[in-house]
Amino acid sequence: MKKLLLLLILSFFSTQGLTASCPDGSEPVKSISADGSYFEYKCNAEEKLLRDSRNTWYQPGSYPELDQWKSTQMHEIKGAPNYYRFDSNLRTDNDVLDEFKNNDENGIISYLLFEDNKIVIDESDMPPKIINGMLPSNSVGKSFVSYVTGHAICQGYISSVDEVMDWDLLDNTLYEDQVLIDILNMSAGDQRYIGEYIRPRMDNMWKANGVNLNMTSLETIAESNLQNTVASQPVYNYSALTTHVLMNYVIYKAGDNWKKLLHKVFNEKAKVKNSVYFEKTRIASYGHEPTLRYSFYADRYDYLRIAIAIMNDWNNDTCVGKYLKTVYDRRIPKNHNFAYELNDVNNYTKSYGGQFHFDILGMENRKIIGMSGFAGQNIVIDTDNKKIIVVNSKYRNYDWKEIVYERIK
Repeated sequence: MKKLLLLLILSFFSTQGLTASCPDGSEPVKSISADGSYFEYKCNAEEKLLRDSRNTWYQPGSYPELDQWKSTQMHEIKGAPNYYRFDSNLRTDNDVLDEFKNNDENGIISYLLFEDNKIVIDESDMPPKIINGMLPSNSVGKSFVSYVTGHAICQGYISSVDEVMDWDLLDNTLYEDQVLIDILNMSAGDQRYIGEYIRPRMDNMWKANGVNLNMTSLETIAESNLQNTVASQPVYNYSALTTHVLMNYVIYKAGDNWKKLLHKVFNEKAKVKNSVYFEKTRIASYGHEPTLRYSFYADRYDYLRIAIAIMNDWNNDTCVGKYLKTVYDRRIPKNHNFAYELNDVNNYTKSYGGQFHFDILGMENRKIIGMSGFAGQNIVIDTDNKKIIVVNSKYRNYDWKEIVYERIK
């Protein structure tokens, strides 16, 4: 009995020692490794949020006033009076309905299937605090930043995907004089400092101090964290900071016309019905301005409108369509150092190009564009068959294989 008690005490202190070492003082989250062979303790605030509250993304509904949220935290692109109007020929999909019956556990809140130029499946169950139906893109917004980049090239603000990024803000950082395609492909050689290539695998955490840089102004990051950093060998390294650099480089190159550029993409091209938003950073050193980041908000139908615009550009071989095909042709292998998982387009694709996921396992010979965001946000575009699936979710426990993979396959 005494030995048992001693073992319990030692186990308690051992666990406390392992789990009290996060840089911000928070408790790491215990999870199973990718191959299932051991436990990991991760200093990951998002995983803690998932465990504690099951609400895995920021809801603008926590603001008491919608106007305050719009004016202080977001850049608004207004909807188009001549917005894209859908046709529909709705059918029932029992597998999708089964997912919604259990969405308290699996997290799904919206599912749209578009084919033959019509919405054919349209199911939703919105959480009560969502303002005007606006849902977060999470990292799906990275792909939207790339789409904006394609328009910047076609408008002449940027010469090509092979442009050398000559920008004073990036001087004396690892991104100085980088070629744009390496930023687009997340192969900028920044894996020593941030990203998922080297443990801990988190796309937004600065490895030296464990600080989440997602909400920090790029100007502040460039003049602090990034100073005197040196690029390593280019490898695929999924990183939020890379997209942060890309978005603000596009804004820098567009100059005074950057708001017109965003208007052209989402209002004139995608013809969104309602206002859509890019989020602003909220942390900046004295004298620094907030910068835009990839996090994007729109309602469920406007996500579909944007996806249709991307598909139409590809299939109509427009200037932006040629850009999309260029980043597809220049895609790079992900070289997964963890097991493929049949639960998200990010985790079940072999290649990455221009902030898009390509080459779904089992469909590598097809031109399928994947977009993926934290907690299960997915957009999958089958360009050959002109089919689109858009999923919004609170957390990624829904049966992706059944209602996304099998529907595209």
